[in-house]
Amino acid sequence: MEPTRVERKLTAILSADVKGYSHLMGEDEVATIRTLTAYRELMTSLIQQNHGRVVDTPGDNLLAEFGSVVDAVTCAVEVQRELAQRNAELPDQRKMEFRIGINLGDVVVDEERIYGEGVNIAARVEGLAEGGGISISGTVYEHVKNKLALGYESQGEHTVKNIAEPVRVYRIRMDAGAAALKVGGQKRPVPRHRQRSALVVAAVLIVGVGAVAIWYFYLRSSLPPSKVVFEGTLTSPLPEKPSIAVLPFHNLSDDPKQEYFSDGITNDIITDLSKFSNLFVIASNSVFTYKGRPVKVKEVGRDLGVRYVLEGSVQKIADRVRINAQLIDAATSRHLWADRYDRDLKDIFAVQDEITKSIVTALKVILSEEEQRRVARRYTDVLEAYDLFLRGRSYLLAGRETGAFESAGTV
Repeated sequence: MEPTRVERKLTAILSADVKGYSHLMGEDEVATIRTLTAYRELMTSLIQQNHGRVVDTPGDNLLAEFGSVVDAVTCAVEVQRELAQRNAELPDQRKMEFRIGINLGDVVVDEERIYGEGVNIAARVEGLAEGGGISISGTVYEHVKNKLALGYESQGEHTVKNIAEPVRVYRIRMDAGAAALKVGGQKRPVPRHRQRSALVVAAVLIVGVGAVAIWYFYLRSSLPPSKVVFEGTLTSPLPEKPSIAVLPFHNLSDDPKQEYFSDGITNDIITDLSKFSNLFVIASNSVFTYKGRPVKVKEVGRDLGVRYVLEGSVQKIADRVRINAQLIDAATSRHLWADRYDRDLKDIFAVQDEITKSIVTALKVILSEEEQRRVARRYTDVLEAYDLFLRGRSYLLAGRETGAFESAGTV
């Protein structure tokens, strides 16, 4: 008996999901479902117009395929433009932003479904996109870089879950470059009088750009950071690279003894963020001075000299854990990102990784290959060992604060 033949094909895969979907559902389930349904109908229509088809729509996700990479990217740009216009009509807390990832890869076809590494990579690339943004794999970039008049920003190689080789990722710029979305074609000759006009316009633009550059680099740069960002006086000037303070996560568990666990989560996030050379992170001994105190984010930013603040809470019940986290611009008090994680306790490591990646994405931090590999390594994946480690660290810090170790002659 001959084995069943597996059908394969090369296709462009578009994967999309909602940024902060759990948070939106927690705030208003009915309004979230209504908006999701309307946005999904719009996306489906645009996908069909660009010669694609929707494969699946589980939860807040959408999976589609295209016979052309150009069609897939064109569709993604149109989707984000349309959704941005619709979001502009909604209050900030109800805006629904999709992250889109696109990959070109080999897939296995099973009736109307598609499976395989090509789909998995699209999902991982999507996870690296910003809310309202588009990320593409290196295979997609190679096919569209000379065909679409878009801006592309390299995000380097990323080691992603369940994919053996690092994935090269590019971000599509949704600003001026996206407005000129055209497929390259044959150029038509330009009349001479138009050429002369174009030269005059170009000269004016050069003078204007030069004036702006002089203002930006010489005049604007002379302003003190406190005048540019904050109202009031900064304790120290803002660093040139993105700066962040992670405030101690609140323990919402019924058992006060679980304080060590929320403190441990805070310390681990600080440790993970500190691995990035392009990010300035305040040390844990500084941020823990705010533990148990009512604080204002703007004051934290001024006192510690940082632009961004992460705050959150941890609730541990039996073998379940709920973590809330939100990233705030300390200068404007604007929320850049927020999410809630309801998981099994055994998934705590994945939650920490997701929070770290969300922060890095929101702040547009570019990682080197070595930093990506370091972030992927953890000291243990054994939950019991991790819990004991957190307890031990809690006792150690408590001993240092009371001077118990020094009095015993221990350094």
